[in-house]
Amino acid sequence: MSSEDLRSTRLDKVAQLQALGLNPYAYRWEVTHHAAELQQQYAELPNGEEVEIEVAIAGRIMARRVFGKLAFFTLQDETGTIQLYLDKGKIEASMPEVENAFAHLKQLTDAGDILGVKGNLRRTDKGELSVGVSQYQILTKSLLPLPDKWHGLTDVEKRYRQRYVDLIVNPEVQQTFRRRALITAAIRRLLSEKNFIEIETPVLQTEAGGADARPFITHHNTLEMDLYLRIATELHLKRLIVGGFERVFEMGRIFRNEGISTRHNPEFTSIEVYQAYGDYLDMMDLTEELITVPAQEVLGTLQISYQGEAIDLTRPWRRITMHDLVKEHTGLDFTQFTSVEEAKTAAKAAGIHGIDEIQSIGKLLNEAFEQKVETTLIQPTFVTDYPVEISPLAKPHRSKPGLVERFELFIVGRETANGFSELTDPIDQRDRLEAQAARKAAGDLEANSVDEDFLTALEYGMPPTVGMGMGIDRLVMLLCDCASIRDAVAFPLLKPETPES
Repeated sequence: MSSEDLRSTRLDKVAQLQALGLNPYAYRWEVTHHAAELQQQYAELPNGEEVEIEVAIAGRIMARRVFGKLAFFTLQDETGTIQLYLDKGKIEASMPEVENAFAHLKQLTDAGDILGVKGNLRRTDKGELSVGVSQYQILTKSLLPLPDKWHGLTDVEKRYRQRYVDLIVNPEVQQTFRRRALITAAIRRLLSEKNFIEIETPVLQTEAGGADARPFITHHNTLEMDLYLRIATELHLKRLIVGGFERVFEMGRIFRNEGISTRHNPEFTSIEVYQAYGDYLDMMDLTEELITVPAQEVLGTLQISYQGEAIDLTRPWRRITMHDLVKEHTGLDFTQFTSVEEAKTAAKAAGIHGIDEIQSIGKLLNEAFEQKVETTLIQPTFVTDYPVEISPLAKPHRSKPGLVERFELFIVGRETANGFSELTDPIDQRDRLEAQAARKAAGDLEANSVDEDFLTALEYGMPPTVGMGMGIDRLVMLLCDCASIRDAVAFPLLKPETPES
């Protein structure tokens, strides 16, 4: 039978229910218990015994088995599943106001319908904890069938496009989003305990800044002006530090008009944290806590597995400079090169490609790191002391010329967090932002303009400050063992389906 025929059959059942005076789309149902709670509370109930307690539960019918005057349904609620034991005699004795109540239940319900039931608890002779139903109400009649019970929803594209069906038939997906909520709650709780406060910053901005990224552009009709969706929360959170707040953060949505991959979604969630009077060494300590505390709370362990790879989150994590890592993996010591051409020749000999247009030793160092080192950093590793050329908002290193006090955290070969001692010198900051603006004028779509208001704020004076940004989606991927960012985002961006010709 085609899906359209199935839908038509179910619409007929809706009409039959209405004709019987039974509303197939109810208003409410008083729920007293949930499936998992009952399964846990009565785990020791012996086979064949009943409990003289009435429970009221509600959920979706996942499976139906009908045998004459008996029927067995599997009901799934938010917490799990439980069996319904449906006996004609008991139901019709308890529902005299509904003629042929058991027949209606057999003939007019389908897998996918949402049902409310009342009854006592019993464990069948075969050992299945069940609700011995005395009363029921069809709460919502489902018009579309669920995917085949043996195969579930396995089409990956359809799973993302119809996440609501994915959640119904794949319990592990629901668990991922439950864990995501617990992870973000644990992060917020930890920061609150450390006296950080969360302040919301604008999504619509006149200047896109705080990162190298191509922004989305929109238009405000009344003001007759173009605006950008934010690519970072950094510059506004720093304004708050200038204004006197010492510990601020924001967890929120970020928008970057860039490619889509297993690690990238144009709309994603990040957290940025700023602390006055600290430096990047302090922030590495806090970053460790912001990952290990949720991991311990949600998973109960710091020994996790990601796509078959064992990861040890036990603190402290390795800290090593970018220079030392590149030297370790390639033999190249970029501190010894005296010219770009010398560095470029050595890099090419080491198998580093696509560097003909690079015109600084610092960018060559970063390219060598990205090509030869990044994917090897499986265990948690803080890579420190980055070239100034790729760190326009970081403070110069206090003892290493040409570098900044910056770290990136890598786990399973991917960047998880990025932090640095913040640049507080407004003159130096202007020079770096103007260099960015020059790149934008030359055609770099990820470079941004000069944010004059932010520079004005810096001229009022920002105390020594450290900041960090971390992708929440990538953290959820790590802690929930998600192969793709789309598995960690409830509703990832997808192209519209092309109508069949």
